Parts: sequence; C-alpha cells; structure tokens
Amino acid sequence: MAEQLEQFNPKYAKHYSDNDFWDKVKGVLKSAGKTIIYKALQLYYVMKNPSCPAHIKAAIIAALGYFILPIDIIPDIIPGLGFTDDLAAITAALVMAKAYVDDEVKARAKDKLDEFFGAGTSDGLE
Repeated sequence: MAEQLEQFNPKYAKHYSDNDFWDKVKGVLKSAGKTIIYKALQLYYVMKNPSCPAHIKAAIIAALGYFILPIDIIPDIIPGLGFTDDLAAITAALVMAKAYVDDEVKARAKDKLDEFFGAGTSDGLE
C-alpha cells in the first residue's frame, strides 16, 4: 500500500506521518481555525478506517502531507490567507472521502478537538 500512496502524489505524501500530523494540529489551531483542524481530523480518522480504499487513503495522505508541509503555495503565516491552500487540499480530499465521513468520524474528530483545545471547542461544527 505504501507504494500506491507514493504513486498518488509523492511530492506531498512523503511529508505525511502520524507524528507530524499531530504536531501540526496542536500547533496551528489558533492561526488555522477550528474548521480546518476539524476537517483535517475527519480525514485522519477516515484514513484509519480499514474499509477505506487505498486510492482514497492516498488522496488523504497527500492532502494531510500538504497541510503538514511548512512551505506551501501560500505561506501559513499570512493572516487571513495562509491556510486557504491547505483548506482547498483538505476539502478536495474530503469530497473524495465523503462516503466514509460518518457520524462516528465526526464524533471522534470533535472529541479530539475538545481534548486538545478545551471542552466546547467543537461546538457549532457539523
């Protein structure tokens, strides 16, 4: 499966690891916003689902690799714009994975958001 993932988009997929993903999530909530982090968490939990097909996992890994990558098309440090390219990559992967974003995935993503950043952080997210 690793070969399939690398073939999908080696430029960004090579930047993905679980540890780097969690470091990025923990480090950017205030600047990225809870919506982007919530969507990234949804992708993470979909990717961990054994019934999710390899091509969808590959798209997710590429999108999360792009999210993790410190240097991308629009630098993350630009206020108001820095995460728009990350959001586009994450949204594209979510469109592909929408059949696997069920209530359990959403609940796990909300729980993790609240765990990291305080109870109520996930309020208002769908």
